[in-house]
Amino acid sequence: MSQGNNHEQDSGSDDDFRLSDEEINAAMAGFEQELQAQEDSDKQEPNLPADAEHVDNRQASSGIQSSTESGHDNSSPNADSLEGSDFDDELEGLLGNKAKIATLITRLSSAELLAAFCHLAGIAASCVDTPEGAFAVLRDLTGNEPEEAAADLTSVISGLSAVLAVNRADKLEAKLWMNGTEGETFSPPVLFASTSSCVEDLLIGASNLSMVQVDGYSVNDTDDLDDESAMEIINRHTRPGFTDHAAGSEGK
Repeated sequence: MSQGNNHEQDSGSDDDFRLSDEEINAAMAGFEQELQAQEDSDKQEPNLPADAEHVDNRQASSGIQSSTESGHDNSSPNADSLEGSDFDDELEGLLGNKAKIATLITRLSSAELLAAFCHLAGIAASCVDTPEGAFAVLRDLTGNEPEEAAADLTSVISGLSAVLAVNRADKLEAKLWMNGTEGETFSPPVLFASTSSCVEDLLIGASNLSMVQVDGYSVNDTDDLDDESAMEIINRHTRPGFTDHAAGSEGK
């Protein structure tokens, strides 16, 4: 059996792995020896289930068959690597190297308008409409990406202020940003007293964007915009009639 496993580890692909007649005969002889040893062991241990021998031999045969077909050891499923990746992401969140969630909270009356501003500032986000004002749920959460997003948005959009609320390692921090610079810090109770309940639910992990939409809040995504559509939205919200006036001026 050990020789078969060594051969399995040395083989790199289906094309490289071939069993000669001698190797097959040797493997069969090994099976017979193991079978005989198992039978002797069953006689000495009467409490052993009667089908244990068949289970062992079936597992051994299955192992040889899978290695012959795939040319590698199937004892380490791909799920292990996926679980490891999920664990790494969770660990980054626990250590604070990656925020669990980050939001930019504004007093803008439209999530559509906030999404347009975010797009022009190069910020990937989903923007949510609430009666208290639109806020953006940021997608870039690694390192200081949330802080850079707050600086970019308040720098590109002159006069716009926003509160950046970030959950890192289950610790919530909220700061006011204006003109690309951070300022006053808000405690969570003060922040939540002036925002919609869905903001708190998102920041503490009690809700997600899908649940927010189910609750009836409108969500606008920056991925759905290009530069032209973003500018049309901004003109429509900030300067009504601007498009018609510009068109008339060009025609003169």
